[in-house]
Amino acid sequence: MPGKRNPLNLNALQLKTLTLLQELARSPDHATALGDGGVGVSGMPHAHGDHFHVGGALVMARDATGLSNPGAWAALERKGLIKSQFPHAAVLTPAGLAYDTGLADVILHRGGH
Repeated sequence: MPGKRNPLNLNALQLKTLTLLQELARSPDHATALGDGGVGVSGMPHAHGDHFHVGGALVMARDATGLSNPGAWAALERKGLIKSQFPHAAVLTPAGLAYDTGLADVILHRGGH
């Protein structure tokens, strides 16, 4: 039997924020691998107009409001998915890196060229 989708019951803002932090953790411009299996993320992107870029993905600003929301970060930290250094940086724990938000294909827009 497959595992429950969203077993930690993250709300929509928390899911989007975690998805973006996971993508930043894959970007060499934002990520630093740590010895404990976690990944430090810094240099949070800022929107220009209605979007911003993370690696090869385009993200609409409306999907990134959690990056500037201390409550979203606090909830992710309480659930063991990140260690917050809001608003400058976060450390994604191994659990945070592995958590399937189900939103990557929805909010991370990738070009076809």
